Amino acid sequence: MDGALSVPVEVRGTIVFAHGSGSGRFSPRNRAVARVLFQAGFATLVMDLLTAEEEEKEMREQRRLRFDVRLLADRVIAAIDWLGSDAMIGDTPAMLGEAPVGCFGASTGAAAALIAAAERPLRVAAVVSRGGRPDLADEALPRATAPTLLIVGGNDPEVIEINRRAQGMLAGEARLAIVPGAGHLFEEPGALEKVAAEARAWFHQHLVRLA
Repeated sequence: MDGALSVPVEVRGTIVFAHGSGSGRFSPRNRAVARVLFQAGFATLVMDLLTAEEEEKEMREQRRLRFDVRLLADRVIAAIDWLGSDAMIGDTPAMLGEAPVGCFGASTGAAAALIAAAERPLRVAAVVSRGGRPDLADEALPRATAPTLLIVGGNDPEVIEINRRAQGMLAGEARLAIVPGAGHLFEEPGALEKVAAEARAWFHQHLVRLA
């Protein structure tokens, strides 16, 4: 899988981005959030959850792999394991292997992030969901103990209700943050900045103390 790993001079933690359906490492919204987190001292791994070959087949054959939450979760888990392994290449600092990990998931990627948190409880220290579908994580929710922030737009009532129900099922600390006036994609002026600020504060609270 292709991805972009950005590492600041002093690493407070590493954030793995899990994109949703129809999105990849070039998502302008997730890249904007990643820039804010990088500036706050977090390493960021923004990657495609499908290979180039899978992307091509997805377009040609409508395989709907982007909606295969189990597949996406396995890719996120693989990335988390890679960050803590000896397989990292190039000039990447060894300190990343010891840095606490957070996951930032959007849409179906939020479910993938929560499944990863449930299956790697000793590695994933916090999760943030943006306009997510945490309900798709299903039976993983009661096993996800990482503190989780669910961010939803105020003009997205159906997703608000989905996230509210998921909040009650999560095993760990969970907070629902509603951005007033924002829709599902947070395209309104200032909405994405609010998402980034909320995510930065959440990861700072739950990851920096472990670094």
